[in-house]
Amino acid sequence: MSETAPPSPAPSRGFRDRPVSFVRRSGRMSEAQERAWRELAPAFVIDVDRDEAATSVRPGTVIDPASVWGRMAPLIAEIGSGQGHAIVHAAAAAPDTDFLAVEVFAAGLARTMLDAERAGVENLRLVEANAPEVLRHLLPAGALSELWVFFPDPWHKKKHNKRRLVTAEFAGIAASALRPGGVLRLATDWEDYALQMRDVLDGADGFARSFEGDWAPRFDGRVLTAFERKGMRVGREIRDLAYRRSGGV
Repeated sequence: MSETAPPSPAPSRGFRDRPVSFVRRSGRMSEAQERAWRELAPAFVIDVDRDEAATSVRPGTVIDPASVWGRMAPLIAEIGSGQGHAIVHAAAAAPDTDFLAVEVFAAGLARTMLDAERAGVENLRLVEANAPEVLRHLLPAGALSELWVFFPDPWHKKKHNKRRLVTAEFAGIAASALRPGGVLRLATDWEDYALQMRDVLDGADGFARSFEGDWAPRFDGRVLTAFERKGMRVGREIRDLAYRRSGGV
């Protein structure tokens, strides 16, 4: 990991020629969030060489996890870590495992750093970047023991479905990032997206179901967040999926 990290999100330098699964919002950060970027980012944030867009990862920019985390240990990444509630809790509960939070919203990453500092977590790193580019360019092939995709943006309007993260292309990228036997865990509170995820991964090379029946049981390692409680309050059923990586890297 670099000894320095940007004090604030990098300005946009261009545009991608394909849609991404997020709309990057900007806004004023609190004093505590600004402090996190100024004082905590050097310890937590992986500095990334960019391509054209502000959240891109330049091809060929590959990290050495043993150097970044300072040891050899199982590595779990969460895509769309948000405020960091799930991954900070997981990292605190499993100090012998390393964790990577992938998020594009600077304020969420700042909150994650503040909570990680408060919890005394040392096995967590963060990267501000588009997740598929992190999996394709930043991480070595087969680096991950698990990959978590919890409550990705459902893009529930049909005209926006093309922005959904979990597609056949993403399945191939995820398979390359996971070691043989590694697990891809997903959860969503939108039924049609859950069905799409299941259809995509059932048909993806390199993955096999790690559950019986229609849906996987709720993943015990996922802390119940305010976001998940909100979905349950409005009557949306939470659906989990789990797929095991088969074959070689």
